Amino acid sequence: MFQEWMRLLGSISPWLIGFAGSLLVAGAAWWKRSLTKSGAAAAVIMGTIYYGSGDLLWFGLLLTFFITSTGWSKWKKRMKVRFDELYEKTGERDAGQVLANGGIGMILCLLNYVAPNSIWMWLFIGVMATVNADTWATEIGSLSPKPPRSILTGRTVPAGTSGAVSVIGTLASVAGALTIGIAAVVFMLILNEQHNWVDLGVIIGAAGIGGVAGAMLDSLFGATVQASYRCSKCGADTERTEHCGIPTVLVRGAGWMNNDRVNMITSSAGGAASCLVLLLYGM
Repeated sequence: MFQEWMRLLGSISPWLIGFAGSLLVAGAAWWKRSLTKSGAAAAVIMGTIYYGSGDLLWFGLLLTFFITSTGWSKWKKRMKVRFDELYEKTGERDAGQVLANGGIGMILCLLNYVAPNSIWMWLFIGVMATVNADTWATEIGSLSPKPPRSILTGRTVPAGTSGAVSVIGTLASVAGALTIGIAAVVFMLILNEQHNWVDLGVIIGAAGIGGVAGAMLDSLFGATVQASYRCSKCGADTERTEHCGIPTVLVRGAGWMNNDRVNMITSSAGGAASCLVLLLYGM
């Protein structure tokens, strides 16, 4: 009986650890106004599932994305205030944003729990590399001293325009993607996973390729199919359905294709790209 209770406790403890850790991190983020109440609740649920059904590698990559992206969103925040009326979502993430960035990874984590296979992890690394690359590109690129250019036409466009890219933003995207790859390798070493140094280097490279590819696809979607609106009062182009206290007018893209849906689609594509690189290598 005692052994059965110990086995039961052992099976529950990862979920309790995940819940406690997620509650601590999400609570601190809510207190610092990095998450809304709904965002904090979603983060607790998600973090619990990541740790309970996965391990340090899954939870660690989620935490790496959250901490680094939150840090960059707070960096020079006052200089970014002017974009709050243009972007659909701001630095204070709600449940929709939390799920858009971590929901695909959570599904992959659960799939790995039910049917263990390395392919789920390879996809996950690319997914997290993409959302990290995209977030870094947005938060750092928005401060570029030079105006960005449209990914479609190459013409200069106002800062904050959907589908705009800059040199600084692109470099930030690369750094964000590689950060996830490096973090994955670090957690693998902590967990004593059996990979040689060449394999670990390929994992970092695959994260970089998939993450940047996914982030670029995000910009392409932003310039084409993502919903873009215009304020009939001040003429501003925005992702918001309301501006200056009145409803905005859809001028480009599909009304249902908002920023969260674009993130989910493009992060899945980035995950597929990373996974393909690793499978072609023979991982």
